[in-house]
Amino acid sequence: MEDPWYDTLASGSGEPDDTDSGARRARLPAAREVYTEVHGSAAFQEVRRRYRRFVFPAVAAFLLWYLAYVVAATTAPGLMARPVVGTLNVAMVAGLGQFATTFLLTWAYARHARLRRDRVALELRWVTQEMMRGRGR
Repeated sequence: MEDPWYDTLASGSGEPDDTDSGARRARLPAAREVYTEVHGSAAFQEVRRRYRRFVFPAVAAFLLWYLAYVVAATTAPGLMARPVVGTLNVAMVAGLGQFATTFLLTWAYARHARLRRDRVALELRWVTQEMMRGRGR
């Protein structure tokens, strides 16, 4: 699969070479105009909405889980010291749960991005690239 962004600079105009003429460069839309148009598009707003609908609740849930662990560790040391299995206590299980939650959240974020946002974002990249070349309007 060819990537149209591979040879393009971050500014979107590519490196000038001997084949570029001043007239062609004058017809190309400015990066600001392209960004403004893409930013206002329904597809871009949909990508942002899908991102927010996943990230905000996930961050809130994880922060609550983390704060509950910290509060329990400081205010209920007897509970956290209670043995679960052998020398493994509640604090150690909850601490390991923090690591497991981090990996689970990372997996869920990557899956959500792949299934709900990547395709639309890739289409936006192609549209933006075509607009920067002056053909996609």
